[in-house]
Amino acid sequence: MKPAASMARLRRVKDPGTPRLSFTVNGVEHHASAGDTVLTVLLARRAALRATPFSGQPRAGFCLMGACQDCWVRTAEGGSVRACSTLLREGMALLCPDDADIARAGPDGMGARVPDNAASVAAPRNDAPESRP
Repeated sequence: MKPAASMARLRRVKDPGTPRLSFTVNGVEHHASAGDTVLTVLLARRAALRATPFSGQPRAGFCLMGACQDCWVRTAEGGSVRACSTLLREGMALLCPDDADIARAGPDGMGARVPDNAASVAAPRNDAPESRP
């Protein structure tokens, strides 16, 4: 299933002939090049990753280097990955709100939801009392 050109946030300019990997997003199979990050393959197919819980506006990652916590994506196995710094693996199964759900998100961002079979997984927290200096 190829996305509408207007929906994709990124577009591959040249495919250098790297090996192809299969992966799924919400159960739909897709293909990408080895060496692509999860963020790259998702934004090549959709306009956003999620809606912000503060304003309901679409989000597509922020820092793109793994520092801001804005690009966490759920996996079908129940975990989550930082999309900007995680390389796509063969057979990876990702769960994301659909672009239409993101667009319908209200001011609290609660309109955007992942599929019903997704486990609710929050980003890891580093503020536990035992980890503070």
